[in-house]
Amino acid sequence: MAIKFQYNKTSLQTLEKQLKVRIRALPTIKSKESALRMEVQKTKEELQLLENQLEEQIKKYDYLAALWNEFNPELIAVEKVEIDTKKVAGVMLPIFGSVVFEEKPYSHFNAPFWFADGINLLKNLAETGTRAELTQMKLERLDHARRKTTQKVNLFEKVQVPGYSNAILKIKRYLEDEESLSKSSQKIMRTNLERAQKKEEVDA
Repeated sequence: MAIKFQYNKTSLQTLEKQLKVRIRALPTIKSKESALRMEVQKTKEELQLLENQLEEQIKKYDYLAALWNEFNPELIAVEKVEIDTKKVAGVMLPIFGSVVFEEKPYSHFNAPFWFADGINLLKNLAETGTRAELTQMKLERLDHARRKTTQKVNLFEKVQVPGYSNAILKIKRYLEDEESLSKSSQKIMRTNLERAQKKEEVDA
């Protein structure tokens, strides 16, 4: 990214301000990047645990597969999923609240004895699956924010700070050269004037 500037004091002051802003902001952005990196890692581990848990629960479900033909799926349904939100390192994240189920009454005497366990198993599956989905969503948001923050750190550190510093140096050198030339010109003019005056005095 080319830094646009002009060879004058106004441009120099603007660039110096921009450079200060970026140098001051860098530690904060780096700290945010570090926090996001840690959260991404933590969330990956959390997701892995939930996926393992879900796999274990599905195995239990498979174990009862032959019995599920007797089960009435209308006995239980997910009514709603309650989700909270929480800000972590400046990113708004979904946080699992609870799963509210709608259960229909059934005869405990006429229904097979394992129906109660089956309902609990389905509840656990729904809850773990919902947790895993929300954790996946959380991970995607955190990783997106982490990538953007890393890009910003790289932009400031590797492009803008060196770019502004280089532009400031160029302007300062130009202004110094201009000042030196101006002083040299004035000196030459003074010398010429003094010579002309002396010549006039001699001629007079």
